[in-house]
Amino acid sequence: MEKLVDEGLVKSVGVSNFNVSQLERLLSVCRIKPAANQVELHPYLTQPELVEYCKAKGIVLIAYSPFGCPALPFPSGENSPVPLLENPTVNEIAQKHGKTSAQVLIRFHIQRGIATIPKSITPARIVENAEVYDFHLTRKEIQTLEGLDCNTRFIKWNLLGMETHQHFPFSDK
Repeated sequence: MEKLVDEGLVKSVGVSNFNVSQLERLLSVCRIKPAANQVELHPYLTQPELVEYCKAKGIVLIAYSPFGCPALPFPSGENSPVPLLENPTVNEIAQKHGKTSAQVLIRFHIQRGIATIPKSITPARIVENAEVYDFHLTRKEIQTLEGLDCNTRFIKWNLLGMETHQHFPFSDK
C-alpha cells in the first residue's frame, strides 16, 4: 500500500476493522500512517478506547452500520436490545429536535468527530440523511446515547470474509 502512495497511484491508505492493538502493531512498522480506520460503530457499540486512540493518532474513524443493521432480522429475548431506529431513547431525542432517529444517530457520530456511512437505497432517505447540520445534540444527549453501549456487534468478521449475525455481543479485549 505504501508503494502505491510512493508511485502516486493513491493519495493515502486506510484500514478497516482494526482494533487498538492491531493499529499499534501497524504503526510500529509502517512508514505511512493510515489516514482512516473504518469500523462498526453505533450507540450499542461505541468503542470509546478505539475512538480516543484514533483521535490521538490523527486517524479518521469512519462508522459503518451507524443504525445498527436494521435490514437484519432482530433477535428477541430478554437481553437483546431493541433495534436502534426503534430505541425509545433515540426516538425521544429525535422528537425533541423534530428529526428522525436516523438523523439523530448520524448527528451523534458527527458531533463525536466520526465520519459516518449510513446505508440507504431510498432517494428520500438519502436526502434526509444529509439534513443533519441544522441541529445539535446537547452534551447530555450525547452522554445518554453513549450510555446505550452494550458492546453489541452486528457484523462478525472471520478470516474468509464477512458473516452477518443478528446479535453478537463481542469484546475486542
